[in-house]
Amino acid sequence: MLHETNDANNILELNDYRVGFRTERGLAKAVDGVSLSLKRGSTLAIVGESGSGKTVLNRGIMGLLGANIIEGGSAKFQGEELVNTNRQKFWGTKMAMIFQDPMTSLNPVMKVGKQVAEPLRLHQGMSKKEARDRTVELFTLVGIPEPAKRFGEYPHQLSGGMRQRVMISIALAIEPDILIADEPTTSLDVTVQKYILDLLVDVQSKSNMSMVIITHDLGVARGRADEIMVMYGGRIMEKAPSEIVFQEMKHPYTEALLSSIPRLSDPKHTRLTPIEGFPPDIVDGPQGCKFAARCKYAQDICLSSTPEETIIDSHTYFCHFPVGTDAGSEALKTNEDKGFTAAGLKIKSKEEVV
Repeated sequence: MLHETNDANNILELNDYRVGFRTERGLAKAVDGVSLSLKRGSTLAIVGESGSGKTVLNRGIMGLLGANIIEGGSAKFQGEELVNTNRQKFWGTKMAMIFQDPMTSLNPVMKVGKQVAEPLRLHQGMSKKEARDRTVELFTLVGIPEPAKRFGEYPHQLSGGMRQRVMISIALAIEPDILIADEPTTSLDVTVQKYILDLLVDVQSKSNMSMVIITHDLGVARGRADEIMVMYGGRIMEKAPSEIVFQEMKHPYTEALLSSIPRLSDPKHTRLTPIEGFPPDIVDGPQGCKFAARCKYAQDICLSSTPEETIIDSHTYFCHFPVGTDAGSEALKTNEDKGFTAAGLKIKSKEEVV
C-alpha cells in the first residue's frame, strides 16, 4: 500500500519498497512491500527472526546488494529517490552501516587505523596527521585500550569485540545523517553492549543523527528505540512506538516473539514458549497472511486473504484477528476448543505447555 508522506522532517521514506532476488526457482521476495518513515534524530528498531527480511531491507536502502536484484516501489533519502540508482555518493558522507560480522567487513590486509582514517582523508579532507589523531580519539571513545598501539594492528590481531568497536569507529568517523546498525553489539560482552549503545545514543543526541537498529534483542529495541517495527516473511507485521508494542501489541507474531523470551520476574525453570514451525518460503510463499501457518489465531480467511493495514494513531498492524480484540479472542477460543487452527497447527493445552 502506498503512503504519501512528504514531511520535510523525514530523513527516510519508503513506499511499497520491494527487493527480489533472481533464483532458479523464480523471484525470491525478500522484502515484499514495506512502507515507513523515519524522522531526523529518531531511532527505529527492526525486529524479527532470521530470514524475516531485516538485513536485506537495510542493505537494499544502502545499495549493497549487488546487481542480481530487482527493486521496486520507492525509497527516498532526504527527498532523493534511491531505487535503481547508485548510492555510492552517500557512502562515507551521509550514510553509514555497522555490519553484523566485523571479521568479514574489515579489510584483513589493511591496518585497522588506516581503515578508519582513510574515509576521513577522502571525504572530510583531513591531513594524514589529523586523520590519525581523530582515529585515535575515536578508538578511545569506543573503549579500545591502547588506541595508539591498536592503530597499527591488523584485524586478525584483535578480538571479535575489538573488531566490532573498530567498525563502530568507522561508522561514527564520518558523522553520518543516518546510521544503520545491524546487530551492532552481537560480539560484545553485556557490560560493553550497554556502553556502546549508550555511546551511540549520546552521539545521536549531539548530532541529530537518525538510527536504524536491526536486532534480535527485544530488550535493546525497547530501551533504545523510539519506534519498533516487527518484520516477518519480508513484510511488516506491526509498527508502533516502543512501549505500545510491548504493552498493547496487536499482531500474534509480536505476541509470540515476546512469549519466547525469558523474564526476570519468571520463577526458576519456567519454560519458554517457542514459535512452532518455520518461516515461509519467499519464492513460492503462502497466500494470505505470511504468519498464518504458525499462528494460533489463524482462521480460514487468514489462509486466503492478505490482511489490510490498520492504523490507530501511531500504531500500524496487519491482522484479521488482532490480539486483545473481541475478534482475536473469539478466534483463539475457537481454535482452542477444536485443538487446532485453520492451518492445522495443533493448539497445546495448558497441561501440555507445563
